[in-house]
Amino acid sequence: MTEIWLVRHGETPWNAERRVQGWEDIDLNQTGIDQALALGRHIKKLGQAGQPLDAIYTSDLKRAHATAQTVATEVNLPLNIHQGVRERHFGVLQGLVYDEMDAHAPEAAAVWRSRDPNAELPGGESLGFFHNRVVSAIDEIAARHLGQRVMVVSHGGAMDIIWRHANQVSLQVPRQAPLLNASLNRLKVSPQGWSVIRWGDVDHLADGTQNDVTP
Repeated sequence: MTEIWLVRHGETPWNAERRVQGWEDIDLNQTGIDQALALGRHIKKLGQAGQPLDAIYTSDLKRAHATAQTVATEVNLPLNIHQGVRERHFGVLQGLVYDEMDAHAPEAAAVWRSRDPNAELPGGESLGFFHNRVVSAIDEIAARHLGQRVMVVSHGGAMDIIWRHANQVSLQVPRQAPLLNASLNRLKVSPQGWSVIRWGDVDHLADGTQNDVTP
């Protein structure tokens, strides 16, 4: 069994604007930087209290990498890059504000809303392909770290996939889990299955600086 501490990156300007990021490489805003710093201090305290991390993995996109680097600096661990935990590629929807998707890309917006696992977003990934990519990445990381505790810094869409897989919830069911910036979400991962220990923990963000928006 491997304990995975899953983290969504800190807030970005596009999160605040409700703009589709996907593979667009957007930096953290000041709120996101502050969230990452608070998370890093929290993880350091947990380590000192007997829950140290053995490794840190991150998506290669800047918003995740910067969040992970802040934590890694606090706990003196190297970063491991894993592109498998990147956000979904949203194709022609990337860069659009959610409320404007129908006006600018109606066919792609309809595919996105349908949650059809086999329907490909123009220029992007199908939901089913994205699911398989993320689940395979988490299984691979867990297999490398049996009996250990590992942090994975990723994205809202990937977090949704992971929550669904752990809870055996269909891709076609409307979203149920909170996907909060800089939240700490704990899982048990083994060849026998995944289970959620705790989800959506933002107690370390005392001022409530987190954003629950679609990735």
